[in-house]
Amino acid sequence: MNKYERQGRHSADIKTLPEDVAAELARMPTEVIDISDAPPIAPPAPLTPGEVRTILMSLLLTMFLAALDQTIVATALPTIGRQFQDVSNLSWVITAYLLASTAVAPVFGTLSDIYGRRVMIIVSLSLFVAGSILCAVAPNITVLILARGLQGLGGGGIMPVVQTVISDVVSPRERGQYQAYFSGVWMAAGLVGPVVGGVFAEHLHWSLIFWINVPLAVVSLAMLLPKMGKIPVFHRKRKVDWLGGVLLMASAVAVMLVLTWGGNRYLWLSPTILAMMGAAIALAGAFVWHARNTEEPFLPLSLLTRGTVVPYAMVAGACALGALIGLTVHLPLYYEVVYHLSASEAGLALIPLAAISTCGAAFAGRTMARAKHYKRVAIAGTSLATIFGIVLATTTLPLWGLLTILSLFALGLGTTFPVSVTSLQNAVARPQIGTVTGAMNFFRALMASFTVAAFAAILLMALGADISLAGEHRGPVNSIPVADMITAFHYVFGAAAVMLAGAALCMVAMEERPLAGPATVPAEMAE
Repeated sequence: MNKYERQGRHSADIKTLPEDVAAELARMPTEVIDISDAPPIAPPAPLTPGEVRTILMSLLLTMFLAALDQTIVATALPTIGRQFQDVSNLSWVITAYLLASTAVAPVFGTLSDIYGRRVMIIVSLSLFVAGSILCAVAPNITVLILARGLQGLGGGGIMPVVQTVISDVVSPRERGQYQAYFSGVWMAAGLVGPVVGGVFAEHLHWSLIFWINVPLAVVSLAMLLPKMGKIPVFHRKRKVDWLGGVLLMASAVAVMLVLTWGGNRYLWLSPTILAMMGAAIALAGAFVWHARNTEEPFLPLSLLTRGTVVPYAMVAGACALGALIGLTVHLPLYYEVVYHLSASEAGLALIPLAAISTCGAAFAGRTMARAKHYKRVAIAGTSLATIFGIVLATTTLPLWGLLTILSLFALGLGTTFPVSVTSLQNAVARPQIGTVTGAMNFFRALMASFTVAAFAAILLMALGADISLAGEHRGPVNSIPVADMITAFHYVFGAAAVMLAGAALCMVAMEERPLAGPATVPAEMAE
C-alpha cells in the first residue's frame, strides 16, 4: 500500500474532536445576523465612458452659466440704466454678484463635504435660476441689485461644487485634462458674453440675458441628476460651524468692498475705506480665533497650511489668475491709447491672452496624464511667462509683436491651472476635497480683485491723472500722451512678471506627490 491510499475504510469515521474544542463549538451562537445595513462586498460599478462624458457635458454647461453671467451683463448696463432712470447705482449690478459669489465659494465647498455634491449642486443651481428670474422681472434697480446678489449666491456655489464632482468622477492623473476644458469654458464665456449681452440689449430686450439661464439650467440638471446616483460618495456628515461660515463671508465682503471701492469711489485713505479695512481685519481675526478654538471649524486652518502642497498650489494658481485678470481688465486702455484701436478692436485684441492660456492649460493637463514629474511643465511654463513678462516690461513693440509676446506669456501662464488644482485636490483626504476646492476659488477671486486694484493704482501713480479705467473713458484717455501710457504699462507688465515669478517659485517648492490613476504610457517612457 502506498502512502496515498487510505489505511482503512472506517479510519476517518472513528476520529473524534477533543473535548475542549467540542465544548467551544457548542457554545457558539447559531442565530442569523442581519447584514442588510452592511456595506457591499463588491465595489460599485465604475462609470462608463459615455456616462463620464454626459456628466462632463452637464458640468461644463453648468459652469458656463456661472461664467457667462460675470460678462454678459456689462454691455447691457447702459440700456438697463436708461429704463430704470438710475445710472448712479448701476455698478452695484456687477458688484452685488461679485461680492456674493466670492463670499460663498468656501461655504458651498465645505457644505458639499458635509451634505454631498448632489444636494449642493441642486441648491446652487436653484438659487442661480431663482435669482435669474427675479432679475428678469425686476421692476426697479433696487430689486435688480438684490436679485443679482441672490444669483451670485448660486453662481459662487456652482464653481467649487462642479470642480469637486469632477474629482469624484475621474482620477487625479486624468483630472488635469478636464481642468483644461473648464479653462476653455471661461474663455468662451469671456468672449461670447459681452457680444450676446450687447445684441440682446440693443435688438431684443435686456431681460433675455437672464431668461436664457433658465432653460440652460434645466437642461444641465436633466443631464446631470440621473447620473449622480452612480458617482462615488465621499462626504461625511458632521456638525456645521455656522458662526465660522458667517465670519468668513463677512470678512470676504469687507475685503471685496475695499478692493472694489478703493481708489475708485473713495480715496484709499478716506475714512470710509479705512473703516472698512479695520472691519475686514477685525472679522478676519475673529474668524481665525474661532477656527483655532473650535473642534470642527468651518474651514480648518491646518488644511490650508499643512504640508508643502496646498499652500504653494493655492498661491501659484492665485498669482497666475490674478495676472491674467488684471491684464485683461486694463489692456484695452493700452490698446486704445497706444495703438488707437476702437473699443471693439481692443476687445478682439484680448483674444490671444484668453485663448492661448487655455491652450497652455490643455497642454499641461495632457502632460499630467503621461509624465511622472508632472509639475515640471508648470515650472517651465511659469518661468517662460516670467521671461516674456520682462520683455513686455522693458521693450516697446509694434502691435503684432505685442500680441505675439502676449500669446507666449499666456501659453506659459495657462500651465499653472491644471497642475495647481489637481495637486491641491490630490493632497487632501476625499471628504475634504470640497472644502479645499472652495477655499481655492475663494482665494483666487480675492487675488484677482486685488490685482485689478493694484494694477489700477500703478497706472494712476505712473500717469498722475484722474482717469477711468473701465467703461467709457474716451475723453480723459485721449488727453494722455502715448509715451506716458507706454511707461505706465511697463510697470504693469513688470508687476505681472513678478507675480508669475512667484508662481514659478511656488511650483518649485511644492511637493510633487504621485497621482493616482492609470498611466497612459509605459513607466519607462513616463520619466
